[in-house]
Amino acid sequence: MVKKITAFIKSTLVEQGFSRAVVAVSGGVDSAVALALTVKALGPGKVIALSLPYAGQNITQAETMVKRVKLPKKNFFRFDITAAVAAAANKLKAEGSQVRLGNIIARTRMIYVYDQAKEATALVVGTENRSEALLGYYTRFGDEASDLEPLKHLYKTQVIKLAASLKIPRSIINQPPTAGLWAGQTDEAELGFSYQAADPILHLLADKKLDPDEVVKLGFDQKLVEKITDRLTAVDFKRHVPYSLGHDY
Repeated sequence: MVKKITAFIKSTLVEQGFSRAVVAVSGGVDSAVALALTVKALGPGKVIALSLPYAGQNITQAETMVKRVKLPKKNFFRFDITAAVAAAANKLKAEGSQVRLGNIIARTRMIYVYDQAKEATALVVGTENRSEALLGYYTRFGDEASDLEPLKHLYKTQVIKLAASLKIPRSIINQPPTAGLWAGQTDEAELGFSYQAADPILHLLADKKLDPDEVVKLGFDQKLVEKITDRLTAVDFKRHVPYSLGHDY
């Protein structure tokens, strides 16, 4: 698995005429694994890591990962995005909406990421997993934005197993998944279920193409299957936009 992913990262950059990559590190397991694999593929000197905290967000775990992969100090940048987010949210009168503010935070981070990629003539390595992609649990043009996605074929629970094999610190692996959009925010609280519960169901629905009734017959909780199925339907458009009358190049 590691060899396949690192080969994908390296070959993609070579084919597109690049030699450097940028990874946004949040301190979570997905970005930790993405960073570790990118460094394995390219070497620490060819990788730039960005930490983009908002409103006092703790970046200790991000710093831990940067040290773990032996990234040169000159390749690690910390940009506090609080002021930039506040300015945009104030101008758009979005402070009263947690969802809108969260979207602004995610999209502001990508402004910094892509600016630094441009400055370094690098491609942006994404950190999205298959669970998030199927559930539409991302901000369009925010944390979903990237040039290549080395983890998008892996469910969250698979990423966690991969993290263990890469010897990612347990403090990172064991912390509750969060997009880091506001204090106390977690994926599970927003989704209403855990990845451990959802991933087997997603696999049966998306990969095995089973109907919800067939999944329930296999012993899965009917209400959970319905909740996941409803979400898949509700966010289906996010996996297909932008719609177009033109050619796909």
